[in-house]
Amino acid sequence: MASVLLPLAAGFEELEAVALIDVMRRGGIEVRIAYIDDSLGHGKVVIGTNGIGVKADTHLKNVISEDFDMMVLPGGWDGTYGLAENARVITMLQEFKANKIVGAMCAAPYALKKAGVLGNDYTCYPGAKDEIDHPGYREDMKVVTDGNVMTSQGPGTAVCFGLAIVERLVGKESMQAVKDGMLLDYC
Repeated sequence: MASVLLPLAAGFEELEAVALIDVMRRGGIEVRIAYIDDSLGHGKVVIGTNGIGVKADTHLKNVISEDFDMMVLPGGWDGTYGLAENARVITMLQEFKANKIVGAMCAAPYALKKAGVLGNDYTCYPGAKDEIDHPGYREDMKVVTDGNVMTSQGPGTAVCFGLAIVERLVGKESMQAVKDGMLLDYC
């Protein structure tokens, strides 16, 4: 079974995280949610930018990279900065880029750039483009795949991004089954 690591930092974009988790799980991908904040304790609930909490499965320090096929980052500026400033996240992004797949959406391609793993072609939230400051920005695409780096634009493209991940990790047939089951005709 394909597996994806989705780390969360406080201030993440809830719609993106939940849509990605939901679509990937519908597609048969095991998704593990990891938190990075040592102060969360046993509750492990990470609060997003709109005050919605998502319960994580484990702390990032307990994660073994070899157990996953891909690492995906949801956006939200506060969450993105939290991820981009976390040494373990940066190291893991570099490990995943070398041998696996990395993905990020909205503002989170900023963390990919900081880790030195952002592809030549990418997309992001239009308002994040200047801070990411990297050539190859594609404003015309909801999802961009450049080798083993996948990026997407923002909350409205999260389901499409999830479907692209399902297709990449599980196959076109599984992606199409999820898409049909969700009555999606815009991705």
